[in-house]
Amino acid sequence: MSKKMNGAQALMKTLVDAGVEVCFSNPGTSEMHFVAALDSEPKMRAVLALFEGVATGAADGYARMAGKPAATLLHLGCGLGNGLANLHNARKGKVPMINIVGDHATYHVKYDAQLQSDIETVARNVSPEFVRTSQSTDELCSDAANALTAAQTFPNKISTLILPADVSWGEGAKPATVPTIPAAPVADDAIIEEIAKAIKSGKKTAMLLGGRALREPSLIEAAKVAAKHGVKLFAETFPTRIERGAGLPPVERIAYLAELVGVQLADIKNLITVDAKPPVSFFAYPGKKSYLVPDGCNLFELASEEQDTSKSLNKLVNALDANDTKPALQEASRPGRPRGKLTAEKVCKAVGHFMPEDSIIVDEAITSGLMLNAMTAGAPRHDMITLTGGAIGQGLPSSIGAAIACPDRPVIALIGDGTAMYTNQALWTMAAENLNVTSIIFHNASYSVLNIELERVGAESIGEKAKSQLDLKGAHLNFAQLAQGMGVHGTRVTTADELNKALKYALNHKGPNLIEVMVPESLNGTKRKVLPWVLKSLPGLPLPLTRALKKKIAP
Repeated sequence: MSKKMNGAQALMKTLVDAGVEVCFSNPGTSEMHFVAALDSEPKMRAVLALFEGVATGAADGYARMAGKPAATLLHLGCGLGNGLANLHNARKGKVPMINIVGDHATYHVKYDAQLQSDIETVARNVSPEFVRTSQSTDELCSDAANALTAAQTFPNKISTLILPADVSWGEGAKPATVPTIPAAPVADDAIIEEIAKAIKSGKKTAMLLGGRALREPSLIEAAKVAAKHGVKLFAETFPTRIERGAGLPPVERIAYLAELVGVQLADIKNLITVDAKPPVSFFAYPGKKSYLVPDGCNLFELASEEQDTSKSLNKLVNALDANDTKPALQEASRPGRPRGKLTAEKVCKAVGHFMPEDSIIVDEAITSGLMLNAMTAGAPRHDMITLTGGAIGQGLPSSIGAAIACPDRPVIALIGDGTAMYTNQALWTMAAENLNVTSIIFHNASYSVLNIELERVGAESIGEKAKSQLDLKGAHLNFAQLAQGMGVHGTRVTTADELNKALKYALNHKGPNLIEVMVPESLNGTKRKVLPWVLKSLPGLPLPLTRALKKKIAP
């Protein structure tokens, strides 16, 4: 006779049977029965995070690399609220995830205890398609199955299942089976015909790839179209995950600065999106456009976020008779070993020089990473994860998830000093789980990107009080010591030679390592003051000159 399960045990079984193998947790009292149920299911890995933003960011990084959801375990509305920023990044990245959020017992809610809050309202910010509070132990696993179905249907999304304590400890629960997710649809024949006609028109055409279109199968199909018809390939500014490097089709990312996007798209007459939105400015600026598709440019959508990008692109390839066309592939090349005084550009150069094949780069270097794409373009094949939602503090937690999803692949996280302070608790989890992550912290003692934005928005009378809100010089941070205090091997470097030795050591020794690189701001002083004037002048300059300037500023 089989042993009766309580709600938490049956929920655990439902998750594991559906392929959920990792739970990133920061539990409290309401979640204790779920925590206890972890021991009943050997297939579920439990990873403790010391801050909810680390748990949610780790689940994001895991899903990007594993291609399936992880679970988070969060404590009530306050715990969910602490994790919102990285849930926002995951939502913008169309990442599958299931949040299990503990709640007070159903009969306790009416007493409005200290931690009582409206969890559903908090959750809808980041999982608007699926938020549900399970009302009984009998319904719990059915609710979980619905949550997992929603999370894994294209476009992937975040599901939030709220678990009252009495529903968790209630007896007699039965696991539920998650139905097979239906295949994503393919672009209609009429759309294919319309886009093929536009490409054959001879007008300058570009394809903007995003989401799943930046994985190898879709990239190859898009590159065939590009090779046969001269179509320019762009990637969205902040890809969820992009496969790149030697042997893969090179794709130019849309710039962060709106003025540079104008340069990239200036002569484009047909723009075809594939699992991507038309480009818009990251913020609004006085007197500048927010919608960045050029006036008079025809916009086409080959595949929406609900559709299969690879099959849709293959359908276009067939319509254009480009199946036998050889796609242009990135040639293998590495930058030389950096020497002399340390700069952010030289750090990116060192990464390109030393990174192993099949590395996973997590890019949250912000302004310090301006040269990262160029320095790693011809490096051995690798994946890159970027800041999809713009909410900083993603990089270190995402590295945890990527390392757990791909334990045999080295993870290299490039992180700004300001962003590292948002979720530095991630270092403890890296040490506790002995994860193969090399974190490179760019210590320039500044929120450099905000100093640039201060100039760009046209703010007047910038005084010392305003400037003090945009730098980190008030107290001296030491990330190497911070890492050591959390069990991670940490070292501080001040020269290129020291960096070379430290990076070589880190990549040859499995386990977590942190390298604190002492660098000046990439755009400081005169460069920062001149940049707004250069950007303002771009529309009046010849296109070849503007593109040369763009390559210099942000290749």
